[in-house]
Amino acid sequence: MSRNDEVATRLEEFADLLEATGVEYKPTAYRRAAENVRDHPAPIEGLAADGEDAVAEIDRVGDAIAAKIVEYVETGTIEELTELREELPVDMAGLTAVEGVGPKTVGSLYDALGISDLDELEAAAEAGEIQEVSGFGAKTEQNILDNVPFAREARERTRLGDARPLADDALASLTALDSVESVEVCGSIRRWKPTIGDVDLLVASEEREPIVEAFTDWDAADATIEAGTGKASVRADGTRVDLRVVDPDEFGAALQYFTGSRAHNVAVRNRAIDRDLKLNEYGLFDVSDVDGEGVDDAADGDAEDADSTRAGERIAGAEEAEVYRALDMDPVPPELREDRGEVEAAAEGRLPFLVEPGDLRGDLHTHTDWSDGGFSIAEMAAAAAERGYDYHVVTDHATGPGMVGGVGLDESDLEEQAAAIAEAAEEVEIPILHGIEANIDADGGLSTDDEVLAALDIVVASPHAALGQDGEAATERLIRAVEHPHVDILGHPTGRLINERPGLDPDVGAVAEAAAANGTAVEVNANPARLDADGEFVRAAIEAGATIAIDTDAHAPRELDNARYGIHTARRGWAETSTVLNARSLNGLRSFIL
Repeated sequence: MSRNDEVATRLEEFADLLEATGVEYKPTAYRRAAENVRDHPAPIEGLAADGEDAVAEIDRVGDAIAAKIVEYVETGTIEELTELREELPVDMAGLTAVEGVGPKTVGSLYDALGISDLDELEAAAEAGEIQEVSGFGAKTEQNILDNVPFAREARERTRLGDARPLADDALASLTALDSVESVEVCGSIRRWKPTIGDVDLLVASEEREPIVEAFTDWDAADATIEAGTGKASVRADGTRVDLRVVDPDEFGAALQYFTGSRAHNVAVRNRAIDRDLKLNEYGLFDVSDVDGEGVDDAADGDAEDADSTRAGERIAGAEEAEVYRALDMDPVPPELREDRGEVEAAAEGRLPFLVEPGDLRGDLHTHTDWSDGGFSIAEMAAAAAERGYDYHVVTDHATGPGMVGGVGLDESDLEEQAAAIAEAAEEVEIPILHGIEANIDADGGLSTDDEVLAALDIVVASPHAALGQDGEAATERLIRAVEHPHVDILGHPTGRLINERPGLDPDVGAVAEAAAANGTAVEVNANPARLDADGEFVRAAIEAGATIAIDTDAHAPRELDNARYGIHTARRGWAETSTVLNARSLNGLRSFIL
């Protein structure tokens, strides 16, 4: 696993601290450098080994920043960053997790009140001290107070997009061990929930101590929390990673047990009890001749005493699928295991044929350097072709509410871009469609004229501003947008940013019905910071008969790989391949949007 993300995060911290201490211009330079380091295809540690000049070849990485990157890769620290931390000793990540609190606000409140963390921020707001600081007022203070609980909760959960690459690296490390027969993630990360608590790993092996030792020596592990004969926990990049080693003939049952959810497990265990069977992490047992020992308490979801768990004849356990089949159920995909009707559907043979990785034939929402992307039209389209897509859609931002820094395109810009797309299409092997991401204003209107929209291949309409509306206003706003005759896709419907802002809270059922009635697709934005629409919204859309679009909102080639997060989010909403717009051929796509 390269260190690009790690280095980019340090540069972003550098930018925040510079901004908080009143430095101008430099923060923007550091953030742009961080973005390009994160997106750079080559491992930053390899470039750093070749010296500052090699690092400076990355776009927007100047000599000064390159020197700091080399310093960090070689020593693990940046002296100037350490000095900034000492000058402003605050929990920057925690404080800026409060919506409306940016680095400048953090700096101002530290200077005026000595606020350094969330607890102190909340206490100051409750005491009415913030509104007394120059530049602040009662409304700002109340907004801070209202948003502290969300920020505190966000600090307790890790975004799936941050945890999954770490889990993948751990899986690769464990898979390489000769003594490992099977290994898989479990828990909420296997169910692809938007956020997770810890990363849970399950290994099947006849040997335990060597695996635990190798795990605690894992390159990504910063510290060992605990280690036993068959269990261990480490801290990696701020996330707790737990390992459990089990016997191979128990692996399937353990995987089912530790994947959860708790509610799903209770429902499945109750089904076992009804059949005089007992299901736990060690297997599925026939206890019809065991005087009912342990059967009555098997549905509580808690691990039982090891001496009584293996009573009876084990009839399944090595393979997870065989556990479900022994209970007269089809195997339930992990994404569906939330006790929302999947147990009954599995028993009746009604589970959906979920969309699969590899089903997508194009990406309908991407950006280029014409707006806020970092790469050209041809580079983005070539990256799509490399991933086996049949077509590619460019949807740069339009001007309008929520757009800052002049990144939006107006009518004349779009005319010029149409010519540039035609030129780029000659350089790549797949068709490039010309679209736009229009902005939905607070009332549901679009910021781009109808005549301009009508000339484009695809229109994605998304909310970028007024994201604090109440539920009724948000519902009316989104319904009006999906009813617009030129809108093909409702983009990231709530505008949420996971662990940063909650976004809109519309009546998803009403919006879904309107989308279905007007032939407008509902987007599952696969950006790991969004995953919007979420599984609940997708389920409502599917039940209403609406179509889903799984898009990455990519601003760089590597972000096209985020499609997997959108696919699994759609699966959480019971989306089948037939319901996904960009799983269709180009002709099928054109039939929908015409």
